Amino acid sequence: MTQHSVICPGSFDPPTDGHINIIERGLEIFDHITVAVAINRSKKTIFDPNERVNMLSELLKKHANVEIDSFEGLLVDYCKKKKINTILRGIRTVSDYEYELQMSLANRILYPGFETIFMMTEGRFSHISSSIIKEVISFGGSGKSMIHPFVEKKLREKLKTELTQKN
Repeated sequence: MTQHSVICPGSFDPPTDGHINIIERGLEIFDHITVAVAINRSKKTIFDPNERVNMLSELLKKHANVEIDSFEGLLVDYCKKKKINTILRGIRTVSDYEYELQMSLANRILYPGFETIFMMTEGRFSHISSSIIKEVISFGGSGKSMIHPFVEKKLREKLKTELTQKN
């Protein structure tokens, strides 16, 4: 049984197999998912927002009921603009839950009626984070079972370019 629309926000730098799993499982519950790439100018990212949107568009192109977008500023303001009051967040660990709970409570103060749905990550993805993937790839390791080969190729190219520019 499916219900309304939901926003799945995140930095997605880079998008991982865990992110894609949460989104695809979310489609079993919701009619429509807007994947919202957060633009945080104070956070150092590998990929710019357009690159992240393009990668997610490629990875999720088979799902007609998934929209890929980006936003800057408060998530609640973006939700109001989209007229969607529910977000979907993947939870890997207890520390993820503690952080997400704080964000959820703050968001409800800013936007009464705002709801956060927490979805537990499948065990095979619980160790995956964008930070770990960037480190593994930067040292020449494999992203197999953590990121799509398309994303791994893009990440290797980006890291190689950054290394070249530093030298």
